[in-house]
Amino acid sequence: MGRGWRTALFAAGAAAAWSAPAHADYPDKQITMVVCFPAGGGTDIAARLVNTQLGEALGKPVIIENRGGAGGNIAIQAVKRLPADGYTLLVCSSAYVVNPSLYANAAYDPVKDFVPLMVMGASPNVFVVPEKSEIKSMKEFIEKAKANPGKMNWTSPGAGTTPQLAGELIQLRTGIKMQHIPFPGAGPASNAAIAGQVDLYTANLGSVQGLIDGGRVRPIAVTSKTRWPALPNVPTLEESGVKDAESDTFQGVYVLAGTPQPVIDRLAKELAAILARPDVKEKFEKIGLPVTAEGPAAFMKRVEHEVPMYKTVIDQAGLKIQ
Repeated sequence: MGRGWRTALFAAGAAAAWSAPAHADYPDKQITMVVCFPAGGGTDIAARLVNTQLGEALGKPVIIENRGGAGGNIAIQAVKRLPADGYTLLVCSSAYVVNPSLYANAAYDPVKDFVPLMVMGASPNVFVVPEKSEIKSMKEFIEKAKANPGKMNWTSPGAGTTPQLAGELIQLRTGIKMQHIPFPGAGPASNAAIAGQVDLYTANLGSVQGLIDGGRVRPIAVTSKTRWPALPNVPTLEESGVKDAESDTFQGVYVLAGTPQPVIDRLAKELAAILARPDVKEKFEKIGLPVTAEGPAAFMKRVEHEVPMYKTVIDQAGLKIQ
C-alpha cells in the first residue's frame, strides 16, 4: 500500500509538471534581440543601450543579432517565422509602421502579427533651411511655395524614411507642390542643405542637431506635438498653421503575437525599469533619442494611428516600392 501511495504521488507530481505552463520558468535560456538594421545605426545603438541590463534583470543573456536589408523587412519576416515564446525580440524603427504601405512585399500585418512591447525613445523630424536662406519660418516657406508652385525643392535622407514622409505630409496638408531631390542618406542630404543646393531639408532631429547648434542650417519647424526642449524657440507645425502633421522617428521593441501574457508583462516591466534609470536616459539623450518608454497599450495606439496615416501619405505620393 505504501508503494502504491508513492506511485500515485509520483504520477500526480509528474502530471502537474507536465501541465505547468511553458512560461513558468521564463526565461530558462538565452534571449535574442533581432535588430532590423546593420550595426552602428540608430536602431542598433538603442538596442545595445538596453540589452545587457535586460539580460541582468532576467537572469539570462540577451544578445544582439543584426538582420539588415529591405528597409527592415528581412528581420521582421525572419522573426515572424519563429515560435511565439518570448525568446526572440524584434527591435525596429518607425519603418515598422511605414513598410506595410511602402513595400509591395512587406508580408506582415503590423497590428496582428506582433505585440508592441515598448517604445524606447522617439525624436521629432525637423524642417531646416540653408543658413543663408531668406526664409525665417515655415509660414514664409509655405507662402513662397504657394506663390511658386513646383519651383521650390526639398530633400530628405531617402525614399520612405519618416523625414521624407513628413515632407510629403506637409504637401498634402497645405496643398503646396515641391520638387523632391533624393539623396542616399542623411550625410549627402545635409551637405546639400549646408551648400544651399536645396530650399528645404527634412531630417530627424538627431542627425542635424549638430548642424543647427553650429549655425550651418536654420530650423523653421519641428514635427512634435509641442515645442522640443532642445529647440525651444522653434515652433511646431501646428503653430505654423499646418494641422494634423505630427510625426517622429521611434525605436521600439516587439514580440510575436501569441506570446504568453505573463512573458509580455515581464518583458515590458523590465524594459520600463531599465529606461527609467538616469544613466540610461542620459545615454539615450546623447544619441538624440530621448526616452519615451511607451508601454504596450500606448505603443499599440501609436501603431494603429501611424499605419493608416503613413499609408495615406504613401498612396497619395505614389511612393510604392516593388
